[in-house]
Amino acid sequence: MTATSARPGRNDPCHCGSGRKYKQCCLEKDEAATRAAHAEAVALSPEPAPDLPKPRTRPPKHKTEQPWKKATTRGFQSPVRTPRKVGGG
Repeated sequence: MTATSARPGRNDPCHCGSGRKYKQCCLEKDEAATRAAHAEAVALSPEPAPDLPKPRTRPPKHKTEQPWKKATTRGFQSPVRTPRKVGGG
């Protein structure tokens, strides 16, 4: 007795008999059919979808009056860069 209604694993042979892996053969088609059936069931359901909570927003950051803090760098000073060595070995 074979279970044709159960979906095989991604790396199992495909249930259509092609000899290919399920993920390379019929996975996308079966998932599309499942999505369509779910969308139809949701559209036919009499009760409305539950209200989703509003996303929380952060209050604006406090503006500081600290002249040593700049918006572009972190810390007090940017690191000093030395020139690259040019020339032979």
